[in-house]
Amino acid sequence: QEEIDSVLDHGNFDAVINLAARAGVRDSVMDPWIYYETNVSGTLNLLEGSRRNGIARFVQASTSSLYGNNKVPFTEDDPTDRPLSPYAASKKAAEALCHSYHYLYGVKMTIFRFFTVYGPAGRPDLSIFRFIRWIVEGQPVQLYGDGHQSRDFTYVDDVARGLTQSLNIDREYEVINLGSEKPHSLMEVIAEIGSISGRQPILEFLPPQVADVPATWADITKAEEILDWRPETDMSTGLRRTIEWYMANREIARNVAI
Repeated sequence: QEEIDSVLDHGNFDAVINLAARAGVRDSVMDPWIYYETNVSGTLNLLEGSRRNGIARFVQASTSSLYGNNKVPFTEDDPTDRPLSPYAASKKAAEALCHSYHYLYGVKMTIFRFFTVYGPAGRPDLSIFRFIRWIVEGQPVQLYGDGHQSRDFTYVDDVARGLTQSLNIDREYEVINLGSEKPHSLMEVIAEIGSISGRQPILEFLPPQVADVPATWADITKAEEILDWRPETDMSTGLRRTIEWYMANREIARNVAI
């Protein structure tokens, strides 16, 4: 809190965008306490700092993991009160805090539920980075389940554009999905990475993870209507850019802990 105060108390800010989080479904099962501390207490610290300094707008990064096993495509008014992992539960708690601060103090609030964001310099614990590294380096691709589970992969540039556009809307409180609206199975992604990189994937099938959902799929109607936003980067283009980044930074990227 002191570090946050030292910044917010000595600046003149129009908005706070909270992208800080402890992310990852599987790791949260192993160590739920650090997820609560980072995602819930961390968000509360930023909300308090914003309130004290009269910052009128707050943008919160949330996650599609809140939807759990709902029907697809996921819409913002789907129930999110049955999270399947401590990670999802911590982000749900952060969303609840955001609503409280909007209600109590009139902070204009935009909450984005991101759908599997990927791209250059992306998180090494996510599937895209792992798949690229394993395939490029000739290592077995570890797949939990049969590989037919699907994800709504969203390229990082599209997400960044949605975030910046949200600063220009005059809305009091909104929850908005940011996704590609075009889910792909893990097997499709692996095959595409193999095709782009010119390497044959080696598959290693492992037991399914209980906290994983079979599919994610974003309904982006609200993003279109409120932000005039649609994703501009298709999966093949996004994967090619990410593979190019990996190859350009291979000496470092292939040694990052995953």
